[in-house]
Amino acid sequence: MATNLKVCTVDDALKAKLKAFRLRKEKNNAAIVMKIDGKAMTIIEDTSFDEEDLTDCSVDDLVQELPTHLPRYVAYSYCYKHDDGRVSYPLCFFFVSPEGVKPELQMMYAGSKLSLVNEMNFTKVFEFRSVEDLTEEALITKLKFFR
Repeated sequence: MATNLKVCTVDDALKAKLKAFRLRKEKNNAAIVMKIDGKAMTIIEDTSFDEEDLTDCSVDDLVQELPTHLPRYVAYSYCYKHDDGRVSYPLCFFFVSPEGVKPELQMMYAGSKLSLVNEMNFTKVFEFRSVEDLTEEALITKLKFFR
């Protein structure tokens, strides 16, 4: 039943940017932060961030940029060093959903997450209840599950 739920659509410009982001060749961490435009009922890029700040950003840098009182979606390309020495660059999807958010806003984000994940083919999907929960240690722990 939840797979049929689609509260918001994904902006076409954001779709194109995410597809290009998936194919990026750079070997550094980078992020695209997304939000919901409640009036248009559309998932858009959050342009309140300086793109340069998100081009080569650590997890800590990203956490410093994210709002602590609003939900956000994040596509994050991460330079992951495996225990056996290999390096990979998984594209991770974060849903940061702080407690205390208005229930209507919370439901809009939660109801749109699955359709965004499916439409953009994210496979490494992680939810965090607060910005402070998003740490490099937490990300590495979650990525170890995928090997």
